[in-house]
Amino acid sequence: MLSFQPKCWSEHGELKVVMLTPPSKLDVPDLKTAENVQWGNPVNQEIAHENHAELKVAIEAEGIKVLDYTEELSERDRQLSEQLINRFFVRDLACAFGEILLPGEAGISMRRPEYVQSHAIMEKWFSNEVFKLRENNDVKALEYGDVLILNKDAVFINVGIRSSIESVERVKDQLFEAGFSEIGIIDLPRRSDTLHLDMNCNVAGNDLLVAKSYLRYFPVNVLTKDTSRFEMTERFLTRHGFEVYWLTEYDTIPDINFFNLNPETILLSKKAHKQMLKEHPKLKNKKFIEVEVTELEKGGGGIRCMTLPLLRAD
Repeated sequence: MLSFQPKCWSEHGELKVVMLTPPSKLDVPDLKTAENVQWGNPVNQEIAHENHAELKVAIEAEGIKVLDYTEELSERDRQLSEQLINRFFVRDLACAFGEILLPGEAGISMRRPEYVQSHAIMEKWFSNEVFKLRENNDVKALEYGDVLILNKDAVFINVGIRSSIESVERVKDQLFEAGFSEIGIIDLPRRSDTLHLDMNCNVAGNDLLVAKSYLRYFPVNVLTKDTSRFEMTERFLTRHGFEVYWLTEYDTIPDINFFNLNPETILLSKKAHKQMLKEHPKLKNKKFIEVEVTELEKGGGGIRCMTLPLLRAD
């Protein structure tokens, strides 16, 4: 077992431990292949590995411990893992809700092996009371790119292409037992640019959320232990202390899919429109660390997708 226990009560607290996994060894050589594996563009894995190394160095330079579950796989499992082209999108595999870690369930079959492999390692890393492996036994699809932990009170979840409402119903009691009082469920359009919640909105601080402007038109199903009701997205977010910075123009992956290293520091792609973000008064004094992840982003996800926080300071 590891020497720490997972704990995350927000998306912006000081990051202490994160999980990263390098990309596959297999190139995605042409656009036809990319489309067939549901990627946006061909990918040269040599360049992708260089991107990943830069990402890891940037994170470790901030004093953050980086874990890689693939280092502990058996030789046979490693041979399979190195051919799983989506394995570096570790965000979806599990999520630390407060002081428990819940496993995810792949929304597409080609991702299932990495869930099985990573969960087997997490079971060795953490106790049964912390990593609740069997809580996904009846889960149909739950990828944690669809989840934002707003604060100690509320969790925001999208049920779209890769996560099902039935799965949220299955794990909701665990979230309430973990200490959260509300779960806000939104159902976004089923498109490649709305694949996960974190391709549509993201927490940028303790009181600011960056979001595509169309989200203001969507209702949120608010669940508590005993009730279910609806309210509009902005009302749900502002009630939990968040101002919303509505974006009408954006490049989905680099502009939305950034990653908080601590309350004052955001890690983002070099392709991101940093000045657009800095136009908001609550972001203008933030420290922005830019990394080259263009080749990795061609797989259809960004920096948040590539990082799984395991321990954040309150």
